This record gives sequence, C-alpha cells and structure tokens, in this order.
Amino acid sequence: MISACSIGIILNDYTMKRSIILVLFLSLITFNLKSYAHCEIPCGIYGDSLRIEQISEHITTLEKSMNQINELSKAGDENYNQLVRWVVNKEEHATKIQDIVSQYFLHQRIKPVDPTDVEAYAKYTNQLALLHHLLVFSMKAKQSTDLEVIEKLRSTLVKFSHSYFHEHEH
Repeated sequence: MISACSIGIILNDYTMKRSIILVLFLSLITFNLKSYAHCEIPCGIYGDSLRIEQISEHITTLEKSMNQINELSKAGDENYNQLVRWVVNKEEHATKIQDIVSQYFLHQRIKPVDPTDVEAYAKYTNQLALLHHLLVFSMKAKQSTDLEVIEKLRSTLVKFSHSYFHEHEH
C-alpha cells in the first residue's frame, strides 16, 4: 500500500522532471535563435555600405536559387531533395533581406523628420517607399521563381542606395 507521503514524493518528482524538461526545451529553442541584424544599441558602429552589399549578395543568391529551382523542376522527381534545398535557400535569403531592411535601415538609420521641412520630408518618404518596395519584392521572391522580381529588387536597391548615400548625412 502506498502512503499519502509516498504519493506526494512521486508527484513532486514528476513535477520536477517536467519542469527540468521544459527548461531544457526552452533553452534549446532560445540558443538556436539567430539574429542577422545589427544591434539596436546606439554604438555608433555602422556599416551602411556593407548592408547594401549584403542585400545585393542575397539578391544574387535568390536569382541563383530561382534558376536552380526552375532547372530542377524540369527534370522531374529525381532531384526532389535538391529542389527542396534550393527552395529553402531562397526563403532564407529573402528573409535576410527583409531583416536588414527592417532591423537595420527602418529601425535604426532612417530617422523620422518634421513634415513641415518639405525637402527633408520628401527625402524621408522616398526612402521609406523604396525600403517598403524591397520588403514587398523580397516577399514576392518567396512566392515565386519569377526573375522579374530579381530585377525589381536590384533596381530598387540601386535607387535606395543612391538616395541614401547621396542624400544622407553620415
């Protein structure tokens, strides 16, 4: 016969094991999270041109991924695993563009301006619009293998880069 004290010990042991397993699980999830953007601490260490270059590399990777997906799709089921890998690669690089645009430029570098300063506000809204286009075209790159999206990403990046570096106070 099991006493009430024994049941309490068993339940406490069971609860303790569940808590430990939950903590371990949450720790694994937390340690696997990656951050691709620059920190949000105003450290003064910015690599604006590096971020533009990174976006450009991600666009090139998207293009290669799309070409590989299109090519492998024509070959049928024999390359199914490679096809899946290229799709995942395409998704990851489109997300990295979105992260840089959002976490780096929108959160940290493009500062709100007073709407009564017409010239500064026009520049600000132009940069916001271009960054928004980069976000939308990155989303569209996830949705298809349409190479026109790549050209739109590239041309928008060039326009944003010109606006940012030629009209931006560093």
